[in-house]
Amino acid sequence: MSQKLLEPAQIRKVFECFRAQNPQPKTELNYTNHFTLLVAVMLSAQATDKSVNKATETLFAVADTAEKMQALGTEGLEQYIKSIGLYRSKARNVIATSRILSEQYGGKVPDTRDALESLPGVGRKTANVILNVLFGQKTMPVDTHILRIAPRIGLSCGTTPVQVEEDLVRVVPAEFMDHAHHWLVLHGRYVCTARAPKCNDCLIAGLCLKQGVE
Repeated sequence: MSQKLLEPAQIRKVFECFRAQNPQPKTELNYTNHFTLLVAVMLSAQATDKSVNKATETLFAVADTAEKMQALGTEGLEQYIKSIGLYRSKARNVIATSRILSEQYGGKVPDTRDALESLPGVGRKTANVILNVLFGQKTMPVDTHILRIAPRIGLSCGTTPVQVEEDLVRVVPAEFMDHAHHWLVLHGRYVCTARAPKCNDCLIAGLCLKQGVE
C-alpha cells in the first residue's frame, strides 16, 4: 500500500495546533552565543541534549569563543566532554573548526551553507540548525525524531534525511518554517515517541495518518 500524505489544509492545521500550544519553541541545547550553539549542535550528534548540556555547562564557562576553544587544544577539550559519545572525534572537529573560525572568519560563525558545511564535523543537519536558529533562514534540520515522525504523521514519503527535508520544505507553509523543526523535534521527543507513542495525549491525533504505527 502506498503511503499517503496529508492535504495542504490538514498540514496547515497541524502547524496551527503546534503554534497554539507553543508559540515560541526553542532548542533544548543550552548556549550563550553563536559559537557556543554551533559547538553544542556538533556535540549533540548521537547524544542527548541533556548529556550535552551537562558537559557544556562547565566547558562554556571557560571557552565560549573560537579563540578560547582553540587554546584548550584537543586533549584539553576532551576532559570536558568525555561523558559524551564519540568525544575524541568531536573534540578534534571542534578544535579544527575553532581554528578555521579564528583564522578565516574573525571568530564568527558564517551564515552560508557552503561555509558551514566546509567546517570539520559540520554536516547538513548542523548547518540547517545554525542557518535556521541563528540566521532565520527557512531550513529544515532533520534529526532521528523528524525522520521517524514526518512519514508517520503524513508530512513526508521520504526514507532518508534529505528526502524528508525536501518534502517538509515543500509542504510546510512558509509562515511556520521559522519554528517547524523545533515543533517536530519536541513532538517526536515527548509525544510521538518511537515506542508507545502517546496518541491519546496528542494534539494532532485527529489529523495524523499514523503511518508506521502498529
